[in-house]
Amino acid sequence: MSLSLLYRYAVFAFCVLFTLVTLPFVLGYPLDLPFGATLPRLWMMNLVTAILSVVGIFDLLQKRHAVRRNYPVIGNIRYLVESIRPEIRQYLLEGDREALPFSRAQRSMVYARAKKENSDKAFGTLLDVYEHGYEFMTHAMVPAKPSDPGTFRVRIGGPECSQPYEASVFNISAMSFGSLSANAIRALNKGAKLGGFYHDTGEGSISPYHLESGGDLVWEIGSGYFGCRTADGHFNPERFAEQARRSEVKMIEIKLSQGAKPGHGGILPKHKISKEISETRGIPMGQDCISPSSHSSFNTPVGLLQFIARLRELSGGKPVGFKLCIGHPWEFTAIAKAMLETGITPDFIVIDGKEGGTGAAPSEFSDHLGVPLREALLFVHNTLVGLNLREHIRLGVSGKIISAFDIISVLAMGADWCNSARGFMFAIGCIQSQSCHTNQCPTGVATQDPIRQRALVVEDKGERVYNFHRNTLHALAEMLSAAGLEHPAQLAPHHLVRRISDTEVRNYAQVHVFLKPGEMLGGKIQYEFYQRMWDMARADSFAANPE
Repeated sequence: MSLSLLYRYAVFAFCVLFTLVTLPFVLGYPLDLPFGATLPRLWMMNLVTAILSVVGIFDLLQKRHAVRRNYPVIGNIRYLVESIRPEIRQYLLEGDREALPFSRAQRSMVYARAKKENSDKAFGTLLDVYEHGYEFMTHAMVPAKPSDPGTFRVRIGGPECSQPYEASVFNISAMSFGSLSANAIRALNKGAKLGGFYHDTGEGSISPYHLESGGDLVWEIGSGYFGCRTADGHFNPERFAEQARRSEVKMIEIKLSQGAKPGHGGILPKHKISKEISETRGIPMGQDCISPSSHSSFNTPVGLLQFIARLRELSGGKPVGFKLCIGHPWEFTAIAKAMLETGITPDFIVIDGKEGGTGAAPSEFSDHLGVPLREALLFVHNTLVGLNLREHIRLGVSGKIISAFDIISVLAMGADWCNSARGFMFAIGCIQSQSCHTNQCPTGVATQDPIRQRALVVEDKGERVYNFHRNTLHALAEMLSAAGLEHPAQLAPHHLVRRISDTEVRNYAQVHVFLKPGEMLGGKIQYEFYQRMWDMARADSFAANPE
């Protein structure tokens, strides 16, 4: 038995053993009391340990709270702390708005919505509405009738796509089997199936657990080509076609980079490669698995687009796009320039903000590398609009999105839909212990330990994923109604307002530059930044032209 297991069950085991050992004395057997104890004192101690033993047994058998299943008896301390009066908790433990990286208020909202509990708050906002950067949404004098959230969908698939997909505006972002446990994957996919939204596989390929419930999948293809690779780690078209044509797979997403660690490859040590992971990823056991920092199938913007066209054909005409965290701006402009030259366009692009990140990454990468979501979204949206490419390319976004207002804020700036990773992790029980990379997740979400992940009950947590999605979209519908809107597609920059000084607020149409259709095609571009990126971009290389 591991030290971790002994630690987790130590208190429970002690209570059971103490109760059984002292029970004969308490029942009056003519035996000498140990350690000079008196009978009344021993009787009280036996009663306490007996009660705690019963609590521990109940903890192990109940299915709602993963922490208590993994930590019988001592796990109840967390829920005791949660019940402390708010003002005591705020001053002695953690403030409601202290983001680490998600605040207690944010997590509590997700937990409540996932459990179908009331997530309303009393006594007004805790935010400082006069703080610089405070944002809000404008509302209408005559609200619209609330719409059915089930209609909040976006059609993804350009002219070359023969199997377009109707995606929800809110979906599960990329998280791989291996980084998440089997039960976590099962619960997420079960919720996606119940709610009719998609579940991104992450770059770890399609595991059997992604297929159990039949929820819609977006298959993410990373630089390791897991699930569609040759023995030496290159792309295998036959294996890809076999997987991509599954009915559960609705779209293909090429991962160029991710918000948590853009430009950083990865290594899965050989001692962590189980038989399941080996079979799922198509990698051998007994040797380290390397994820390169870049793709071997292409190294130019034109090559990327040709690879997209190839995957679209191999998949039978399903939507194919790519995900990236924006770095050098001219590199994306180079991709857009290659679209014009080749006539090949992706069906979608997912923009991952640097504030995203479920997996472990070097602190320097998490803190100081990559462009934040909103700046990246605005740049990509403007570039595509300015080149008349936006009409057939849908934009998804991910990066710290969990609430209806989070969704509104990115849709108003040009996104078509959004994804959430940590929001859905909270829905299945994550408590933000930040131990995802240690294999010791206390709730069974981010671990391959079979005993720890047993605490995550798929049936219960799958329902919570569904509830969180449904209740978040219900809140979105109510906010849209208050603004006089009926569908998220009607959101525009002027609906979102930011405070820029103590005495002035401006809507996003005033704060940011929004290009007009075709504005970058008419010779001289009005805005110097976009002109400079256009001049630096090359369709045949990601390297910049000399200025």
